[in-house]
Amino acid sequence: MCTTLIALVLFATSPLLAQDAAPRFDWAKSQPHWAAPTEPFNIIGNLYYVGTEGLAVYLITGEGGHVLIDGGLAGHEQNIINNIAALGFDIKDVKYLFNTHAHFDHSGGLAALKEASGAELWASEGDVSALEGGFYLGHEDKAEFAAPPVKVDHVMRESDPGFNGAIVSLTGDKPGKPFLKAELTPGHSGGCTSFRLFIDDESEHLEVLIFCSATVSANRLVISEQGPPQYDGIVDDYRHTFEKTVDWTPDIFLANHPEAFGLKEARARQLAGERRAFINRGVFQKYIVEKRNAFEAALAEQEAAAGE
Repeated sequence: MCTTLIALVLFATSPLLAQDAAPRFDWAKSQPHWAAPTEPFNIIGNLYYVGTEGLAVYLITGEGGHVLIDGGLAGHEQNIINNIAALGFDIKDVKYLFNTHAHFDHSGGLAALKEASGAELWASEGDVSALEGGFYLGHEDKAEFAAPPVKVDHVMRESDPGFNGAIVSLTGDKPGKPFLKAELTPGHSGGCTSFRLFIDDESEHLEVLIFCSATVSANRLVISEQGPPQYDGIVDDYRHTFEKTVDWTPDIFLANHPEAFGLKEARARQLAGERRAFINRGVFQKYIVEKRNAFEAALAEQEAAAGE
């Protein structure tokens, strides 16, 4: 399969660069697995895992330049750079950085990785203010949720024609075939973005889904004594995402937290000789149903608490 990168078809603008800042809380002490180095490896085709033990970062390689999805924790970017080098690639050949969502555990390393690579950062409109301001939207006053601000070079808007068809294209035996497709899946954050990757393997056309998130986590869904909802429209966004993804059937489901898709178990099978160990058809459908039920339960709980 030829992996020459020829185009990134997205519509964009370029906001102003926010002032540089450093996080004020060391999450590596409270969540050591988020920063723990781990051996990088090939998942399938030209898709590689280059993150840490507890935070996924994905490298997609191409002859014309590479794509990196997410940045992990601030201060631990060297783990990612070292992993890329261990696979025989160079951080300076990364041309595009993407972010699933603007939370410190996935965006914290973007500023340093952008500087090290010289790559362009692409992000969805709903997360631009948080990325450039270095904060967690709705928790702006919490220093422990801060991240180094990073300039977004291209803003992806769902209203732009073709956003959900945004692709990196390939040349070769099938010119113009979709390679990387951005999908807005908001709720966990306003700009939560998932990515679909298409890989040919053993005469099969495999779809890989790198899903943003659908957990409620620290999000406020209703007005309460803790404050307003995390952001306007958050409940509708979650429900939009659940409706949008209900029929998705990826051959390989991945996420930015490895436990969401059973990375440890799949990697063990791979090391034992199962070359296509990460094919996990049906897992995403179960995941999204579980997250939808968990969301509705959290919403009911927050509504009940707010009414007391």
